[in-house]
Amino acid sequence: MKSATRPALALAALITAAVFGQITLSHAQAQTAARFPDHPVRLIVPFPAGGPTDVLARFLGQNLSEQWGKSVVIENRAGANSAIGAAVVASAPADGYTLLMAMDTTLVMNPITTSVLPYKPEDFDTISLAAMNTSILVVPANGPKTVEELIAKARANPGKLNYGGGIIPTRLAAVMFNKLAGIDAVFVPFKGSSDIVQALMDGSIDYAVDGIAPHLPLINDGKLRALAKLNERSLQSLPDLKPLNAIAGLKDLGEMSTWVGFVAPVGTPKPVIDKIQQAVVKATQDTEIQKKLLPLGIVAVNSTPKEFADYVRTERARWEPVLRESGIPLN
Repeated sequence: MKSATRPALALAALITAAVFGQITLSHAQAQTAARFPDHPVRLIVPFPAGGPTDVLARFLGQNLSEQWGKSVVIENRAGANSAIGAAVVASAPADGYTLLMAMDTTLVMNPITTSVLPYKPEDFDTISLAAMNTSILVVPANGPKTVEELIAKARANPGKLNYGGGIIPTRLAAVMFNKLAGIDAVFVPFKGSSDIVQALMDGSIDYAVDGIAPHLPLINDGKLRALAKLNERSLQSLPDLKPLNAIAGLKDLGEMSTWVGFVAPVGTPKPVIDKIQQAVVKATQDTEIQKKLLPLGIVAVNSTPKEFADYVRTERARWEPVLRESGIPLN
């Protein structure tokens, strides 16, 4: 009888130790979250300064700094379609002090189109969606006045017009536009929006698809011209701008928006994730931030970590067959 009870007692001791260890870990994580943040937080933006993601990060980062009483330092780590910045965060300590403004490019497009990446989508814990952005088809001020004029000019000069794009979703939209419109043009890749603006201004490219924010001041000054937007959402800053898919022959382009969200290195304690998520929700619901973002074509949104993770999976399922079958050179 005694020998029979020894294994049971040993098992009970192991279970008790495991439960106690889990309680201790949970208590330690709760204490860590209660103190978070006790020093500055790095927010990595994987694009150059001045683009829509950078603008969004600076507005939200300032709000988070005010909520926490600690600095949120914006670091621009541009290059490789956001992969350079993503790799920085993927290799950072999982403590909540290094965050990434991840995009559809980072979590959906890159893993589909690039065989070798310095990170994997599984390297991150989702926190919250932050924004949906409107992109536009834009030309220099002396360029075509309508989409129809641009198409006619390109068809009359096959292979002679240059067009630009930065992140993969806007490159994809530009290539799909060319395909549906029957345009043969030369693609010029850019790391970010500021370079696209400069190329339009100096005539290096004839048109581009890009987020509205960096182009809007020059559009308002008459130095650039917006021809169409890539979704049907109302655009406060350009209320008369029509959707590109409303143009004859371009219906199959559908509606395209880019999105941005907060992620942290995988393994970040859940209480810390939850505390950051709650602060992001508060920031995205700030009416002053919303008023500043709306004219730029940026709609502030938020989500739970699970909702964000589910959305990423849905987007990957949506775009993978499109990208695989398109034959578009995106690397």
